[in-house]
Amino acid sequence: MKNVVQVGKLKIGRGQPMAVIAGPCVIESEAHAMMMAGRLSAIARDLHLPYIFKASYDKANRTAMKSYRGPGLARGLEILARIKREFSVPVLTDVHQLEEVLPAAEVCDIIQIPAFLSRQTDLLVDAGRSGAVVNIKKGQFLSPWDIRHAIEKVRSAGNNRILVTERGSTFGYNNLVVDIRGLAVMQEFGAPVVLDVTHSLQLPGGEGNRSGGQPQFIEPLARAGVAAGVDALFMEVHQNPARALSDGSNALELRRFKPLMARLRDLAEFVRNL
Repeated sequence: MKNVVQVGKLKIGRGQPMAVIAGPCVIESEAHAMMMAGRLSAIARDLHLPYIFKASYDKANRTAMKSYRGPGLARGLEILARIKREFSVPVLTDVHQLEEVLPAAEVCDIIQIPAFLSRQTDLLVDAGRSGAVVNIKKGQFLSPWDIRHAIEKVRSAGNNRILVTERGSTFGYNNLVVDIRGLAVMQEFGAPVVLDVTHSLQLPGGEGNRSGGQPQFIEPLARAGVAAGVDALFMEVHQNPARALSDGSNALELRRFKPLMARLRDLAEFVRNL
């Protein structure tokens, strides 16, 4: 049985409309983040979709040493607080170290455990203690049934406000694959299930000093996840993916967001009424 998790004024989970978590991979600048949040939140309102803005203040797991990481914790949280205040939307960001958890939880409705850190016990427990909703990205190296251990670590802190996110599993070198059966497996652990469509189409390290991607498969993969009954979709979105400072190779172009989400919303409503 899937729990329903309250995120700001919206709910994610059993019996609720499909939600969307979307935004640029990283905060590139205050102006860019504000522009993206404004455009995406307006589209979500037009489509009557529950919406959460996402962006990272620090991408601590970039492929190459010199890759852009973001504005850092303090400045990044200032920008996210402004987005939350001015657009009245919940916000999500990653945390990587214990000392980041409480400051991030004071601003963000959802703090996210990156996939590479999904077995880090202290980080998971501290995230649970923060009181924020915790989104656990399933590591590329984990089976669907192993994510229950990460869920239990957060719950051990008395926090049952948990989302779990599929973002692909390692499939040989520089490739990921989504096993749709895994979505059904994770639905048994009592937390709403999210499909990170765009990261699942990443080709890790596939361009030598950065990751590649296969954005041409965003719609078919999203359709498969919606048909399987996921509670929310997660997408990296950028107005010009070729110039994005992080993960542009697998991002959805902003102009495609509204028509795609309209189709996925209709599919989700159909599936929920079966």
